Amino acid sequence: MDTETPAFHTDISRTELDSAPEPRGADLAGDISRTELDGVPEPMGADLAGDIPRTALDSEVRPPSLDVPPAGLGEEIRPFRVDIPQADLDDLRDRLARTRWPDELTGVGWSYGVPLDRLKEMAEYWRTAYDWRRHEARLNEFPQFTTTIDGQNVHFLHVRSPEPDALPLILTHGWPGSVVEFLELIGPLTDPRAYGGDPADAFHVVVPSIPGYGFSGPTAATGWGVSRIARAWAELMRRLGYERYGAQGGDWGARISPELARVDPVHLAGLHLNGFLAFPSGDPAEVEALTEAERARLANISGWAGERSGYAQIQSTRPQTLAYALADSPVGQLAWNLEWFDGYGQDVGTIGRDAILTNVALYWLTGTAGSSARLYKEGAASWGRQVELSPVPTGMAVFAGDSTIRSFAAREHTITHWSEFDRGGHFAALREPDLLVGDVREFFRGVR
Repeated sequence: MDTETPAFHTDISRTELDSAPEPRGADLAGDISRTELDGVPEPMGADLAGDIPRTALDSEVRPPSLDVPPAGLGEEIRPFRVDIPQADLDDLRDRLARTRWPDELTGVGWSYGVPLDRLKEMAEYWRTAYDWRRHEARLNEFPQFTTTIDGQNVHFLHVRSPEPDALPLILTHGWPGSVVEFLELIGPLTDPRAYGGDPADAFHVVVPSIPGYGFSGPTAATGWGVSRIARAWAELMRRLGYERYGAQGGDWGARISPELARVDPVHLAGLHLNGFLAFPSGDPAEVEALTEAERARLANISGWAGERSGYAQIQSTRPQTLAYALADSPVGQLAWNLEWFDGYGQDVGTIGRDAILTNVALYWLTGTAGSSARLYKEGAASWGRQVELSPVPTGMAVFAGDSTIRSFAAREHTITHWSEFDRGGHFAALREPDLLVGDVREFFRGVR
């Protein structure tokens, strides 16, 4: 590994970058010293592939359509460290202080969007009390890297377990989330012994930022839909030397991860999903067979489509138009993301203010509001698309407020594990990390 290769140049301010041709998220981490690399687990500091044979990895079952250079060419994995320029943080606070607030109708609650008092409270906390540097330091506690796959910069966390027989596991976030969703899961998943668990449940954890999101953004070309991202994930796991691995994801991660079962089934041991959404097929008998609880979930799907899907309609049709507003207003970015984090006012559990703002700040500070929205434009064609049944063993966790219906999901997945919880909501990794960790462990015991 070339430790002299700089990753993100941190002495450049946001203002200067706005006029530069390089993407905002291209390389934000400054030079990494050998001392810092010594803190990375040995397989990461020395040979990323470890001692895993590469024979199977180079077989023809790997995704043939991914444009990847031959082994040894263009596969550099570069150390990465988050270090946002102070000028960008000062600019953020200045913009928050100068927010031009709209009016609001009285007594409408969440029915017209985020309530004004809720947004003002969050914005003031962001401006006066939230400490980005503390959360930046938290991110930097984990080994991070970037690599270029199919012409796109990909940022990822990679934390190896101290347990030699750990199963590699790639975790994929969604929108409006980020890798921050998984920070509290990494310790229990990689080192269960230290958290009172069984060391046999250990994982080597890989957490990539979706292309277009955060430090994997912006995207440089069209075409980055779920299938292309899955092929990039398969290539990432190959570069890391993992011959057999599992996948977990929620929201967009619950769409991207299943694609791994189609583009890389030979190497995928199992698939665990939460927040998975499947629509009715159109067969009346399918709906007639639903239980009362499932009918309530179907009504929730209809409610989402009718009242809460405006963000998806805009992002899947006019992401560039939206980008102009969000790239210029941190309060606009906060409002756009907050609806989902607050669950549209539904009582499904809370997410701490700092967790919400760290996710929002990653969009703002990397300037990726528009490029993250492009995933909806690229992925819209796959919504409701009928796909072949995946043979890969699949576990599904349904948390409070989720709309996952087993018979709908079973059209696409070989479901071998099903769990339902009375709390957690859409962002289970943030609201109930212990429940999600426990369910992931339970499912993968059967497929290791």
